[in-house]
Amino acid sequence: MSDVRHVLVLPDRDTADEVAGEVADRFGVADEPQLVRDALAGEDDADDAQWLVVVEDPEQRLDPRALDAFAAEYEGWLEAP
Repeated sequence: MSDVRHVLVLPDRDTADEVAGEVADRFGVADEPQLVRDALAGEDDADDAQWLVVVEDPEQRLDPRALDAFAAEYEGWLEAP
């Protein structure tokens, strides 16, 4: 079994918080997703940051297309591996 992580990229912290809570309900994720601030290159302003929701998937049971569609509902996307 390999460590698989899915990274959802969201436009702001509030959206990332909402997605992190919803991903567990919608996809049955056991471990709480991790939130990570991703500042854009050369930018120090918090308004210019994207937020990442990192979803652990050790059993590789989550469908990347479904995660991408889910993130798109929140103006985000699934980062390509």
